[in-house]
Amino acid sequence: MSQAGPILFVSNAQRPPFIAALDEARLFPVVDADWASAARAVEQVQPAAVLAAMHAGHEPCLAPLARKIADQSPYLPFVALDAAGTLPQNALPFSSRGGNSDRLVARLRAALRVRTLHATVLRRLPDAKVGLPEGDPARDATVLLIGRGAAYPALSVALGERVGVVGALSIEAAAKHLNTRDIDGVVLAEGFTARVTDAFLTVLAEDTRFRSLPVVVTAHQLAQTYDLPNLELIPGEPAKVAANALPLIRQHAMEAQLSRTLRSIDAGGWLDPRSGLLTVEAFARDFAKAVEQALARGGGLSVARFAFEPGNSRAQLDAARILSRLMRQMDFGVAQKDGSVVVVFAETDFRTAHMIARRLSAVMRHTSNGKYEMRSDPVVSVDSLSPSDTARSLLGRLSADASRAAS
Repeated sequence: MSQAGPILFVSNAQRPPFIAALDEARLFPVVDADWASAARAVEQVQPAAVLAAMHAGHEPCLAPLARKIADQSPYLPFVALDAAGTLPQNALPFSSRGGNSDRLVARLRAALRVRTLHATVLRRLPDAKVGLPEGDPARDATVLLIGRGAAYPALSVALGERVGVVGALSIEAAAKHLNTRDIDGVVLAEGFTARVTDAFLTVLAEDTRFRSLPVVVTAHQLAQTYDLPNLELIPGEPAKVAANALPLIRQHAMEAQLSRTLRSIDAGGWLDPRSGLLTVEAFARDFAKAVEQALARGGGLSVARFAFEPGNSRAQLDAARILSRLMRQMDFGVAQKDGSVVVVFAETDFRTAHMIARRLSAVMRHTSNGKYEMRSDPVVSVDSLSPSDTARSLLGRLSADASRAAS
C-alpha cells in the first residue's frame, strides 16, 4: 500500500524481530524514536502511523504523545504494542502474541486505509456542500455483545456507557444482527466453547462484509490465526475490556462516517453524512415530487413514521441507519428534527407497508444504552396516500396518529 510517510516506532529498547521484519521486507519504512523524543518526532518525521512499545517507563510520555497524534490530520493511526493497562482513547491495542509480523502488517494496512479515506474526504470537502459530522465518532457507534456468562451484564453496562450495545445470547442471534444492522465492533464474551468461538471467527473472516470489523475476544486464547486484521484478545475486568476495545471501535465508526460523507459528496450534499438518509430539505423536495407523481399516475404510496422518546437521539440515529441499510432502492427516508424517522415506500399499499414497518421496528428494539438504560422502542404509525392528499396533509396525519398512539 502506498503511503505518504514512514512508520514511527517508539521504544526505549531495541527493535523486536517482528518490527525489524517490516523494515527489512520493505513493507513499511520504519523510523525509530525513544519515548522522550516521540512527540517531537511526530512533527519532524510526519509518519503515516505510530507504533509504540508499552515497556516500563513510558507512562509519563504516553498522554502527551497520544494528544500530539490525535491533533494530526489526516487521521494518524496509533498502535500500542502489548499494553498492560488502560490505553488513551486513540491508541489501538495490539498484542504481539509470539511476534507474528503478518498480523501487524494486516493491522497497519487496515488502519492506513482509514487514513487514506480521511485524506480523500478532506481533499473533496472544499468543493462540496457537505461538512464532516462533529464530535467523537464513537458516540454513534454500535457494538454487538455476544455472551451468556456472569460477566455479560457488567460488560453490557461498561460498553453501554460509551457506545450503543446490541446484545446476543447465541451465535445465531448474533448472525441476524450482523446481517440487518451497521455494527462497528463485536465483543465475544464468555459462555461459548473454544470450538464455537473458532467457528464464529472463521465465518467472520470468510465474509468480506465483516473482515475489517474490530473483534474482541475476552475469554479464550486463540489457537490459530484468522484473516481478521482488527481481531484482539482483551481479557480482564469489563471496564478494562470496554476501554481498550473502544479505540478499535472508534476507528471503524470513523471509517463508516467517512464513507457516508463520501456518498453524500457524490450525491451533491443531499444525503445526511450522519444518518445515511436524505437531508430534511432533500426529503421535502423528493416527497412532494413522489406524491405529485403518485396522484397523477394512480400508483400506490405509503409512509411510515417511527417516533421515539424525547431526548433519545441515539434511538433515532440507530433507526435511521437501520432504514438506510434495509430499505429498497426505490424507497427514501429522513431523520426529522422532531426526533422521528420517516420512510416513504414507493408503489406499496397500506397492508404491505404496515408489515414492513413492523419488521423494521422489531430490529430497532434491540439497541440499548447501558448508562441510561434507554432502548429503541418506537411508536410506529403508517398511512397511505389518498386522492385528496397533499404531501403536507399525509405527513400531518401520520404525526397525529403517532401522538394518539403515544398518549
